[in-house]
Amino acid sequence: MTSDTGPDARSLVGRRLREARTRTGLSVSALARRLGISTSAVSQIERGVMQPSVSRLIAMTDALGVPLATVLSATGVPASGDGEAYAIERAEDAAFLQLGGGVVFRRLTPGESPGIDYFESIYPPGSTAAAKDQLFRHEGYEVGQMISGELTIDFSDEIVVLRPGDTISYPCSRPHRLHNTGGEPAVARWLIVHPSPPTAPA
Repeated sequence: MTSDTGPDARSLVGRRLREARTRTGLSVSALARRLGISTSAVSQIERGVMQPSVSRLIAMTDALGVPLATVLSATGVPASGDGEAYAIERAEDAAFLQLGGGVVFRRLTPGESPGIDYFESIYPPGSTAAAKDQLFRHEGYEVGQMISGELTIDFSDEIVVLRPGDTISYPCSRPHRLHNTGGEPAVARWLIVHPSPPTAPA
């Protein structure tokens, strides 16, 4: 297992976000307006001075129209070639990236995966995807499987506790917050299916 917690790893997510923003042609201030945060906050995230929380990271990738895998990759997402190619990442090369709030993400898609994000999350005790009492929503449909520990999901009308072996699915548009109130790390795997872009009229 590769533990990416050094200065380079901490700035990796920021670099990927900056590259994605540049490709879209958005300015820092324009992205900040879309997110409803300060220009300074976007700049600090891009420079690796501040790690985004899970909710902020997903909001940024949604706003930029890029897959979550794009910014979680330690080496960049390789091209899929002619459609016949395959991608593989060996276990010893797996990169674990720590986000704000103490949450650790590991991308589980070794190459391009159009329309889906597949990743593992590790929530240490006391960690959270968003600020206390703050629910968030994003694009797509989410399916999760609990591997170990316990993870609490707050919905606006219900609180659900996931335990090893449990699975859950819900539209990402439903306000939610994930956090670990237990005494051991909570490990889960998540698949987010994104809506297909609209097809141009013939």
